[in-house]
Amino acid sequence: MSHLQTMQITIVKEQPDSPDALRLLSELDEALWLHPYPPQSRHAFTVEKLLREGVAFFVARIDTEPAACGGLKIFGTDYGEVKRMYVRPVYRGRGLGKAVLNHLAAYVQQKKVNVLRLETGI
Repeated sequence: MSHLQTMQITIVKEQPDSPDALRLLSELDEALWLHPYPPQSRHAFTVEKLLREGVAFFVARIDTEPAACGGLKIFGTDYGEVKRMYVRPVYRGRGLGKAVLNHLAAYVQQKKVNVLRLETGI
């Protein structure tokens, strides 16, 4: 039995400026700045842009602790694009990233979108 099966996982749609979302996004930004990505490879939406662009944003919790997040920007019925996905280091390797991605995929399918993309840098 995996460790995640003994914990309660919930994935809830939230505003990206909620306290838990802000905490996760701040940690993600700190982690990303540790990598030497060139400016043209940095595509991260700010919290303000997530809100302005209408990104559907989700926070995953294990028990009651915020553990991961991910967002989706939907482009009509053409495709959805994954935005700001992050799993806290302490929760990595337990399948939580896959759970969030599956949740995002199910969400876009409910919106009649069948393509999910992740924009990456060079």
